[in-house]
Amino acid sequence: MEKNGTLIAAAEIATLIDHTLLKPEATEQDIARVCHEAREHSFATVCVNPYWVRFTAAELQNSDTKVCATIGFPLGANTTEIKVAEAAVAMEDGASEIDMVVNIGTLVSGNSQQAEEEIGKLAELAHESGALLKVILETYLLDDAQKKLGCEIAVRAGADFVKTSTGFSKGGATTADVRLMRQTVGDRAGVKASGGIRTLAALRDMVAAGANRIGTSSGVQILAELSHA
Repeated sequence: MEKNGTLIAAAEIATLIDHTLLKPEATEQDIARVCHEAREHSFATVCVNPYWVRFTAAELQNSDTKVCATIGFPLGANTTEIKVAEAAVAMEDGASEIDMVVNIGTLVSGNSQQAEEEIGKLAELAHESGALLKVILETYLLDDAQKKLGCEIAVRAGADFVKTSTGFSKGGATTADVRLMRQTVGDRAGVKASGGIRTLAALRDMVAAGANRIGTSSGVQILAELSHA
């Protein structure tokens, strides 16, 4: 019974995880390995840069694991037109979840309307294709008021999730940020914690704070921790 309980818990945890490989030096063999791991453990998605979406979709064919593509990654400073085009190609190539980086500078500058309009265009495009949109706020670069504003405009614009971090900035997810984001969006959107989540304890802390999706490159190690607990 104890073993069965562990297996159930492992399966539940796996469905929370976006198994992520976004390093610029990632090779085709690296991507194939991550896809194999995702199949084996039934992770929610494999999250890759746009170039790898078509390959990833082929590797995950006939599995329950979906393909997640990053858009405007990692800085968010592309023009809206480029982000829209990038997302359109990614979905044509097989992505069914889109993780876009908000234009962080517009939030910091107080130009939230521009950021909201951009998110709205990406949300409309994603939903037309039956895809989900997650909006990366890069919380480390924002104060609490800006984090709340980012969450509010993302929800108003139709985003399905708000997400903490790219993992490529100065800091990653914190439980305080996840808690703030969940308090702000309530049940109107999901919350994805990403950036620096490498242990089972860290994952559990993020879930307890309100995350219902976890972005990590350490999913296999996290599940191994659980099996040895």
